[in-house]
Amino acid sequence: MRKVERITSVKNELLDIFMSINVAEHEKRSRSAAQRNLRARRGIELHNEFKQLERNIANLSDDERH
Repeated sequence: MRKVERITSVKNELLDIFMSINVAEHEKRSRSAAQRNLRARRGIELHNEFKQLERNIANLSDDERH
């Protein structure tokens, strides 16, 4: 029985290691996705801010520009 217990113990340890690796990979992918989403959102915000600035400048009369 001792040998069977050791084999079971090793199997459980390997399963725990495998599960830990999967969790770590999932967390890393989630963090990367969140960072990409934040960068994309900020890029869109900057684009909209520049477009708004362009519209505001275009609406100024020549006297107000100088």
